[in-house]
Amino acid sequence: MTDSTLTGTFAGIDVGGTFTDLVYYDSRASSVKLAKVPTTLDNQSRGVLDALDAAGVDAAALDLIVHGTTTTTNAVLERQLCKTGLVTTMGFRDVLELGRRTRPHAYGMTGQFRPLIPRDLRLEVPERMLADGAVYTALDEEALRAALAELVDKGCEALVIHFLHSYANPAHEQRAGQIAREVWPNGNITMGHALISESREYERGVTAAVNASVQPLLRRYVERLADKLSERGYDRDLLVMNGNGGMVSARVVADEAAKTVMSGPASGVMAAAYTGRRAGIPDLLTYDMGGTSTDVAMIRGADPAVSHEIEVEYAMPIHVPMVDVRTVGAGGGSIARVDAAGLLQVGPDSAGSTPGPICYGKGGTLPTISDANMLLGRLNPDRLNTGAGGVSLDTIREAFATLGAKLGLGADEAAAAVLRIANAKMADAVRMVSISLGEDPRDFALFAFGGAGPLHACAIARELGVPRVLVPARPGITNALGCIVADLRHDYVATVNRPLDACDMDEVHALFTKQVADGRAAIARERVEIAEEKIAFSVEMRFIGQTHLLRVPLPSDAPTRDELQALFEEAYFKRFQVRLPEIRAALVNVATSVIGRRPEIDLAALIDAAGRKATLAEAQSGTRRVFFDGWCEVPVYWRDHLPLDAALHGPTIVEQMDCTLVLEVGDTATQDADGNLIVTVGAQT
Repeated sequence: MTDSTLTGTFAGIDVGGTFTDLVYYDSRASSVKLAKVPTTLDNQSRGVLDALDAAGVDAAALDLIVHGTTTTTNAVLERQLCKTGLVTTMGFRDVLELGRRTRPHAYGMTGQFRPLIPRDLRLEVPERMLADGAVYTALDEEALRAALAELVDKGCEALVIHFLHSYANPAHEQRAGQIAREVWPNGNITMGHALISESREYERGVTAAVNASVQPLLRRYVERLADKLSERGYDRDLLVMNGNGGMVSARVVADEAAKTVMSGPASGVMAAAYTGRRAGIPDLLTYDMGGTSTDVAMIRGADPAVSHEIEVEYAMPIHVPMVDVRTVGAGGGSIARVDAAGLLQVGPDSAGSTPGPICYGKGGTLPTISDANMLLGRLNPDRLNTGAGGVSLDTIREAFATLGAKLGLGADEAAAAVLRIANAKMADAVRMVSISLGEDPRDFALFAFGGAGPLHACAIARELGVPRVLVPARPGITNALGCIVADLRHDYVATVNRPLDACDMDEVHALFTKQVADGRAAIARERVEIAEEKIAFSVEMRFIGQTHLLRVPLPSDAPTRDELQALFEEAYFKRFQVRLPEIRAALVNVATSVIGRRPEIDLAALIDAAGRKATLAEAQSGTRRVFFDGWCEVPVYWRDHLPLDAALHGPTIVEQMDCTLVLEVGDTATQDADGNLIVTVGAQT
């Protein structure tokens, strides 16, 4: 396999909470079409078709459609799940409820927890495996059949089979699956070991429960979408983004539905990695700010960090490989308020899209981050929605005057304070994926995207000491672009769970070999063109007596025992700055990622070169009063008109169809050949 350029016509479609975005790429004509339409929450497939129509794309002429969906993410977060039953080992029906004895709030006694599967739908059957895989109690097949019949009678649409220590010996789960397929009314059957073959009964059980609970929803959705596309003449494979940043065929995606949780955020991170690699900036901290929340992630060497221990919300760990994205409740619609202690708070409550921020003109009355940006001139007041709501800047100013009165501030100062608080919260989120993992943010560039990301990126970079900000050509549709450029990827994890000095290294090497073979076979089934193959090996280790695992990348699939010990000790020191030579190490999991890198696409096609002006002066659309430490008149540029060799100096505003970039005092920006704006952040004042 050799490097090549992607040939054909492709559509990347990402469904977000507010908008459905589309990027159409025709490699033969080197042309791009873009679309942004409202998401149809009642039936997301309708929004996908609307996006195709808005871009004027004929589905029958497409070579490939790649789709990022929030179907499973929203179902999990909103608990809009299918009725699911669970069959488990006698005495262990409450594993999902007991959890890890943690609390929703570490320093408080408030909060609540609802298991995904209620207790009356969690049934026990006699069977027992030991941790070494030996059979302690044989599977009682008659009891199993009775339990399955009871769950069917109770109206369960999906089934989880979750037996103790099935990762060590899956024979009982496999036999139970055979019996279930004889009596269960559909194919929505999840066996815990088949999804993740890892120790930790609670995490494996929750992951299986998530998978089963969303499986019918995802299956119905992708089948409906595939049928609608078929009616329009699309006869190729429909690929769906997984949370690990790879893609899988819609024909099989529902089998492992839990892997599509975080599909949308993952696609944005993959686009960032791809863009950064082409721009020669492979180390990135991604920052995606939308209307409700902000997602951040770390990319090192153009490879996004992938975690097997994502917790979507309290007591809901999903232990399948997913891009390590962290979320904080600060978005354009985040509401500003003064709490009972007299402190200014921003978020996590959001105005949403209805009624939305005041500046939407849909009846919103509470001040938000978007309103603060509008009042301070960072967003164009001429685009203020003055329709049915009759909103004006005076309306927004009154809201911030009311807020500021509680703080002893004027309206402008209150709005500026809201932005400072919001920036601090988002900077903390970036610290979670960098400093908390032993990385220095100053070694990275900040990749800013999402509809609101470039508005705050330079301020956040200055807060963190990040020297550069990379703003892609189309920040508002980056997730859809990620669907086009994402690679094929399959991740595998197997549990060893032994002290390192007691491991059979031949067995460890054999596990890696099997995982590589499985990954290559899976990629071959996808029937998608790839340019090269990449395989990454890693292990998860801990010191004996500790609970949490540390992932250790490996240079090959045949490490020696001494190499594993040395690599683990070095990774542990890098993370925690302490060495523990007197404690034995344990090898818990071995993991392999098999990646099929897809051919290149020309990102320069995202920019309308014909629209560029000859000089920077011609690209300037005017000036505007903007508040930084005080009010000042700053130039405003239309990004599509910027000459390729443009050099911008802050304070400056750069506007485009899908977002606004704010360059602060001391910042400078240039463009590269792909139309990315590379901002050098000025010294902190």
